[in-house]
Amino acid sequence: MQFSVYQHSHIGGRKVNQDRMGYCFTRDALLLVLADGMGGHQHGEIASTIAMQTLSMMFQMQARPYIKKPERFLEEALQQAHRDILAYTARHQLPESPRTTVVACLVQHNCAVWAHCGDSRLYWVRRNQVLAQTRDHSHLEYLIAKGLASPADRNSHPDRNKLYNCLGATSAPRIELSRQASLEPGDVLLLCSDGLWGMVPDAEIVQKLATQTVVQAVPDLVSMAVAIGGPRADNTTALAISWQGADNAQASGPNVISTQLLPEDQVSSTISNVAAEADPNADPFDEDEIEKAIAEINQAIEKSSHLLK
Repeated sequence: MQFSVYQHSHIGGRKVNQDRMGYCFTRDALLLVLADGMGGHQHGEIASTIAMQTLSMMFQMQARPYIKKPERFLEEALQQAHRDILAYTARHQLPESPRTTVVACLVQHNCAVWAHCGDSRLYWVRRNQVLAQTRDHSHLEYLIAKGLASPADRNSHPDRNKLYNCLGATSAPRIELSRQASLEPGDVLLLCSDGLWGMVPDAEIVQKLATQTVVQAVPDLVSMAVAIGGPRADNTTALAISWQGADNAQASGPNVISTQLLPEDQVSSTISNVAAEADPNADPFDEDEIEKAIAEINQAIEKSSHLLK
């Protein structure tokens, strides 16, 4: 596989960055994940961290060197992340379970399939056109689907951020899966939190992705959203790849990752993996390890923000 990738997160005007993003890849498979801890509930950053770690660990266990059943993998991984959040809540006797949205995309053999829960989005862009995007699990989108609200209300309706689906809630999440998407060289996949799409119009997002590299577009879009949001800006996070092909020998450049020479059993990951090699019967989310992982991620996010100022 050949692809270029870039990720960036900004704390905005909040005290804590509850967004998490990252990716893992083997020789033949690539997993992209973004989770947005829900600020209306306690410890949203814990929920998003657990979701990231669960998906990363399951990918590392099953990608040999690709995932045999992509849709089943995504469904089971998100459901397992939900169960891990609830288990953490019970072990630590939290008064309320932390919650998070999530969007995950698996790319292999020139095809992509994605799953989401909540309002973290994925955009599939080819040249200057959105070929597909996720549908928010919000009350507004429910009203639009029922003909009780207009699509023109998406940017102003008071219910656009009221979610009915997430990980960590008392009811089991409903995972929405995409169809298989056949990728062409130059296609862009963008995963982003509502801090970005809530501030920057879709047309501007597409224009940036169509005219800039992902290395340029991602930080530009995040900075734009934070500037529009001002002092009350939400956590704003984006992760994007520009696909070059499953076997494109001509793909090259300083920002292009090529996996062709990787051993079959090697996995590269930007997601902090707590207890990846631990006893499967042990608690994989020890409180000290969780807090350590959160601190490390926040430090990395802060460092990245300073470097891009």
